[in-house]
Amino acid sequence: MNIIITGQRGLIGTFLEKRLIEEGHKIVAGIDLRDGKNILGIKDLTLKDLQVNISVDMMIHCAAHCKINQTIENPELSHFNDAQGTFEVLEFCRKNKIKKIVNFSSSRVLSKEKNPYTSAKLYGEELCKGYYDCYGLEYITLRPSTVYGPFWDLTQRLIHIYITNALQNKNLEIYGDPKTKTLNFTYIDDFVDGSLLAIKGKWQEDYDLGGDEEYNIHKLAQFIIKQTKSKSKIIVKESEIAQPQKVKLNISKIKNLGYSPKITVEKGIKLCIDFYKEYMKQNNIT
Repeated sequence: MNIIITGQRGLIGTFLEKRLIEEGHKIVAGIDLRDGKNILGIKDLTLKDLQVNISVDMMIHCAAHCKINQTIENPELSHFNDAQGTFEVLEFCRKNKIKKIVNFSSSRVLSKEKNPYTSAKLYGEELCKGYYDCYGLEYITLRPSTVYGPFWDLTQRLIHIYITNALQNKNLEIYGDPKTKTLNFTYIDDFVDGSLLAIKGKWQEDYDLGGDEEYNIHKLAQFIIKQTKSKSKIIVKESEIAQPQKVKLNISKIKNLGYSPKITVEKGIKLCIDFYKEYMKQNNIT
């Protein structure tokens, strides 16, 4: 298939693009702010504007602003990047006769805590359904859960912060009750496996896509400190506004397609620590 990807320089986009190419697909264009290409304004572009001279079979929409605490401080970040951005990508597909879209939402939409980010992601999910009913644009919505992997994460999500802090002997902070706070972590290779299964499966579906473990955050911090032989301390702070304190995902629907996550949290963290050590050494990060 000929595919356009948004957010292809991020963690998910980078690894997904690599696997798609390995499977024989062609990535004909990418739209990522890191390359100076913003999804905002894409609705008024043609394929030729992106220097694409062939028909496109599928759009994969990964681009988003995914730091919830930042969107709570500034709701415009989610309104424009997540809600408006998804609308513009769908409009681009409609106008350029792209027949399929893979939309990346978030497992956080399933949590009881609501915020500008989850609201924007839910809007995007509903918009995909509307564009299918009105214009025949086929969709799959994937809801990732705390995806991590051997990648220098400019977004600076939890695993990135914990490992880099530990390697620099800085504190690791937990926002909430360390005894009960959990997340469902997903190693990137498992996540890509699940994404490809969904693409090959039934469309007009929403898939919750995560690992197979609800993992305690305090245990995670302790494990990283031990594995890095760090002098870091664990600092407990009050829970942040509208952040879920327990995350357990039901991945039975994606499992019915053959999905079976293979990388445990401990194994994945060890792989990431090896990567970060080498990356920081090569880039003189101390």
